[in-house]
Amino acid sequence: MSTDVYQAQVMALSKDESHAGSLPAPSASATVDNALCGDRVKIDLTVAEGRITDIRHHVRGCVLCKASAVAMSAAAIGRDAQELAAARQAVSAMLKEKAPAPGAPWTAYAAFSPVADYKSRHTCVLLAFDALQKALGMGR
Repeated sequence: MSTDVYQAQVMALSKDESHAGSLPAPSASATVDNALCGDRVKIDLTVAEGRITDIRHHVRGCVLCKASAVAMSAAAIGRDAQELAAARQAVSAMLKEKAPAPGAPWTAYAAFSPVADYKSRHTCVLLAFDALQKALGMGR
């Protein structure tokens, strides 16, 4: 595993347009800001029977923030609030405690493990999860 925060996998994710944009009629939306650096993430989602059926993100922010929104959006479809909260907790532990990266379907987050050494960048990686949880009415 590379120790470069901006390694190739993170850069590729940040350029990926999967799930970017807005939904025409979302079940819920939320926007969160990182006051420290100015990153902003907006999440639109549709939910049926307690599970995410579609998701879109709009990110104005750094490479880490954009890459995380792409990774989170790809893995969030089909998940319920409990699974999403557990994923956020696993990514946070990876960053704050250097715990192992989360397993499937969140394996793309292994690319963010070098960010653990840069506490000020943890919020950049977690901001998309925070917007998702806010949209789902889970706070943050």
